[in-house]
Amino acid sequence: FCVIAETRMEARRAVKLARIATAPSMPVIDVDDALVANTTVLPEYAFVRGDPIVEIPQAPREITGEFRIGGQEHFYLEGQIALAIPGEDGDMYVHSSTQHPTEVQHVVAHALAVHDNAVTVEIRRMGGGFGGKESQATQWAVLAALAARKTGRPCKLRLDRDDDMIMTGKRHDFRVDYNVGIGKDGVIRALDVTLAARCGHSEDLSLGVIDRTMFHADNSYFYPTCRILTRRMRTNTVSNTAFRGFGGPQGMLFAERMMDHIAYVTGKDPLEVRKANFYSGSGRDRTPYGMRVEDNILHELVGELERTSEYWDRRKALAEFNAASPVLKKGLALTPVKFGISFTLIQLNQAGALVHLYRDGSISLNHGGTEMGQGLFIKVAQVVAEEFGVGIDKVKITATSTALVPNTSPTAASSGTDLNAQAALVACRQIKERLFDFIQETWNVGRDRVQFRDDRVIVGNREMKLGELATAAYEARVQLSAAGYYKTPKITWDRAKANGRPFYYFAYGAACSEVTVDTMTGEMRVDRVDIRHDVGKSLNPAIDIGQIEGGFVQGMGWLTGEELVWDSAGRLRTHAPSTYKIPTASDVPADFRVALHESGGNREDSIYRSKAVGEPPLMLAISVFSAITDAIASLKPAVMPRLDAPATPEAIMRAIRATTGGDM
Repeated sequence: FCVIAETRMEARRAVKLARIATAPSMPVIDVDDALVANTTVLPEYAFVRGDPIVEIPQAPREITGEFRIGGQEHFYLEGQIALAIPGEDGDMYVHSSTQHPTEVQHVVAHALAVHDNAVTVEIRRMGGGFGGKESQATQWAVLAALAARKTGRPCKLRLDRDDDMIMTGKRHDFRVDYNVGIGKDGVIRALDVTLAARCGHSEDLSLGVIDRTMFHADNSYFYPTCRILTRRMRTNTVSNTAFRGFGGPQGMLFAERMMDHIAYVTGKDPLEVRKANFYSGSGRDRTPYGMRVEDNILHELVGELERTSEYWDRRKALAEFNAASPVLKKGLALTPVKFGISFTLIQLNQAGALVHLYRDGSISLNHGGTEMGQGLFIKVAQVVAEEFGVGIDKVKITATSTALVPNTSPTAASSGTDLNAQAALVACRQIKERLFDFIQETWNVGRDRVQFRDDRVIVGNREMKLGELATAAYEARVQLSAAGYYKTPKITWDRAKANGRPFYYFAYGAACSEVTVDTMTGEMRVDRVDIRHDVGKSLNPAIDIGQIEGGFVQGMGWLTGEELVWDSAGRLRTHAPSTYKIPTASDVPADFRVALHESGGNREDSIYRSKAVGEPPLMLAISVFSAITDAIASLKPAVMPRLDAPATPEAIMRAIRATTGGDM
């Protein structure tokens, strides 16, 4: 039920008067409970290549492992909020903190029994999203709209932090069971892995999220024979949803965990095992879902980081430190990232934009992407400014609105700039084509002698301000507005056959992390981090580096401190900053070295040959988890530590006891 009141406090007090009758039953809380009860939200799904059941026993060595991956709270600074304002003729205007205005528009229209064109959704910016406002912002907008329809008055709904954390979905947590056959060189021959996810009480986005876990269960490694099976478990907890990386981080964490496992039981250095299993040339360049890895720069990028991070010298120094230190143990790990860029639901890979050139030379820009602090608006505005050769101060970025650009895709999958900047580019070039024709007709100057640069337009031997050209074109009745449209080329995906090219390209990166673990308390400190990340030709290095740093720290929080706890009745106990710990400034590594990988740019025709940077950096933090594992492994060589994520002090102590048999 929903309470509508004059003030928020009155509404909250009224809600507390409710008496809700329930039938007691044993709740299904975690993945293990759901596996026992066999409760699912979707059928099993797998990528299969060859017959791993036959191949694994034939390999020189067989390894079996199992571990847990925890979920994560989005903890956006601005909580879920919506304001609905009723209009005339049944219209509804909704301000929503959402990553998907079109979904809000469609669902609000459905709830109000009106056509989509009667609902306008606007979002200027969000105070953070991280995927938590891709689908789950919609319900609060619907409630506000229903209240506004019922009362005929504007209605705002805002969740406080506790309610937000209790009532909204998280990153999916997993139980992972794997069996792998390897050669004496540590190279994988065959793999069988089951990834069972806690989806919550409904499907939400679990189809796409868990599919992406499968897409990235290989990370950077070639699996000759494999079965990657997923089970999507229903539990009596909130429905889990999108979160930065959209399931990819969980798949990659499995891959890196397996590489560490191979290294420790074979006595090899983990980096050497990783490099030996990398995608490489012909015959080792097909993913488990059939896509060729054509833009592979793994060897080049990892090799460069291996050199600049002084990996081998530090590996030797760490071994000497650990030999002389009975309590404090250091760990070091260098892990790669290969992340596919595109929505795997192919229809979402499209975008629109609207560009107006005014008579004074100023420009208005609108597109379907949403700004949540990731710098999307600035990047798209930069593209428009570049096309017209003006300063970015001449470009006005207007609020995202379903009334201006229809049928938008969510701002997600790291594709915001790729899609919306391309659509804006198309719109700009439509206007410029008309200006070229006007210039040819007016001054008999071909387009090869026209330049837009330095806040000027160079027309042969003539120079003028953009506003002068726009005014002249307007007086000649030239259209100075354009709607641009873009759809990602080359991508295909047949889910039934588990085959295709679901990604336009891959973004690559690598991180080398060094940690110190106190084996008496389980406390851990990140001492140094070296990152090298591939963004193609960067549109804005400052934004890109900020995204890399922020993504890494958020990923580090997921893997080390952010622990979600439900009690036996299914109540979330970590529902406030007092009980749920996100990283703070003091957790950022004091020695934090981030470099953009120098390359010739994206091989594909992306916007100015750049690459997406929103999600891939989060997975760089897996190097911290592997470094913690490495520190614990130093206690007993050739034994794989039993470490679950997040690696809280308690989890680290459990792993230490399991590794040493309690002999500490």
